[in-house]
Amino acid sequence: MIKQPEKHQRWVEHAQTLPENAADGVTRRVLAYNGGLMCVENTFEKGAVGAMHSHPHTQITYVVSGEFAFTIAGETRTVRAGDTLLKEDGVEHGCVCLEAGVLLDIFTPMREDFILK
Repeated sequence: MIKQPEKHQRWVEHAQTLPENAADGVTRRVLAYNGGLMCVENTFEKGAVGAMHSHPHTQITYVVSGEFAFTIAGETRTVRAGDTLLKEDGVEHGCVCLEAGVLLDIFTPMREDFILK
């Protein structure tokens, strides 16, 4: 059954996770998480935008594939597969997808707003 994982779920099979529309051309999958940590996969189509925003969570993004123009605290850089980005709580950030790809986000604490009620 395809659904969003439960908090503290030990094993999360990708094929069983619920893909959600996060923005035009962006699909989000909540993966494993507990109260202090959350792993989220974001799949971007070329040209899709991760709008500028901030939140009270520290976030590390790992670029699995693709190419992105990322802006963090007013500085923009192009990132590719294997790169990581640190976005501390309250820092404004966003991206534009230059080549279709996947981002893996780790949040602390977990993002309550990503959990379906």
